[in-house]
Amino acid sequence: MTSPTGTPAFGHSHVFLGEDHESNERRTWAVIWLCLAMMVVEIVGGAIYGSIALIADGLHMSTHAGALLLTALAYGYARRHAADQRFTFGTGKLGDLAGYTSAIILAMIAALIGYEAVMRLVHPVAIDYEQAIAIAVIGLAVNVASVWLLGGGHHHHGHGHDDSHHHHDETRLLATVEGAVELSIFEEGVPPRFRLKAEDGHALVAGGTTIETVRADGRSQRFVMAARDGFLESLDEIPEPHDFTAHVRIGAEERSTVFTEHAHTAGHGDNNMRSAVAHVLADAAVSVLVIVGLLFGRFLGWSWMDPVAGIVGAGVILSWSYTLIRDTSGILVDMMPDRRLVEAIRASIEKDGDRVADLHVWRLGPGHLGAIVSVASPQPHEPRYYRDKLTGFPSLSHVTVEVQPLKAA
Repeated sequence: MTSPTGTPAFGHSHVFLGEDHESNERRTWAVIWLCLAMMVVEIVGGAIYGSIALIADGLHMSTHAGALLLTALAYGYARRHAADQRFTFGTGKLGDLAGYTSAIILAMIAALIGYEAVMRLVHPVAIDYEQAIAIAVIGLAVNVASVWLLGGGHHHHGHGHDDSHHHHDETRLLATVEGAVELSIFEEGVPPRFRLKAEDGHALVAGGTTIETVRADGRSQRFVMAARDGFLESLDEIPEPHDFTAHVRIGAEERSTVFTEHAHTAGHGDNNMRSAVAHVLADAAVSVLVIVGLLFGRFLGWSWMDPVAGIVGAGVILSWSYTLIRDTSGILVDMMPDRRLVEAIRASIEKDGDRVADLHVWRLGPGHLGAIVSVASPQPHEPRYYRDKLTGFPSLSHVTVEVQPLKAA
């Protein structure tokens, strides 16, 4: 039996792109066009006014646009081929591949900057300070504008996010025998407390419902629930930070879920956009250092400050590129994305005496994780039973469950 689109009715989607995928793609193209426009202005202006430095900066802007082009093309290819069945788990990791490649390019750029800076330190060259400072300021302005454009969809980072995003991050949907239950951390104008509400409106009994939080250091806290108007609410407020595994017991059932203080934990971040931002931030950082070095040279006669600023900038860029290479390469070889999450998944399955014989968790794309769970049980249940236990982990987008009987010794 198939659906009108040709997909088996019992199948599921393998589209694991980030929720901001299309807007990130549009913003990247906007920055590319900005860089290209600046490149044309600088090269034409340099040719008219005979400024080699202006032409050189224009050519540098072209390499900047080229690096961002890799980001944009990766977004476009992943979007166009998202439903292509040749990609077993979709195209969500293409952004990580592009981020890895871009990070290597960034490291090469840092090496070239460092080499040129050392050569200028050993063999100083004459500098037209007024023109060089003007060009560096223009470059910094373009980089600031690029960072602003690329960061347009990430206003919610950190604690300064808006209320709608905050409550989305603090809400989990748990599957139970009686129906789906929504667990949230509510704190609009009041101290933060847990709230439990049945999606279909069925009544939850406060006496048979508790929530226990377990933090990374092993500290636990038990919350007693009280009936309110259509939902249950914890009597005690939740201490900061909201970074723990919550074990929710409703009658004889128990479900677990993980809350994190920041939404963009492993498995969530868009490394393609991260690499693009790293490029423009690196360029902005170098521009700032160059301006500082040139000002020292212009007003104090410290001509050596210009190459020293270049060496420091190269070191900063190398540090950023190393971090990006480390993170993206781990994703590309399917390294475990979050050890605490994996342990919470294991604990959720094993709560009622079942055993996890094998567990694999890996990243499928920004905000999407895949999991293969092999369960050994003395009283095996249907796979759906174990999948329901994992509904509290919203980043699990593709779960495969194998169940086998556990023979007595």
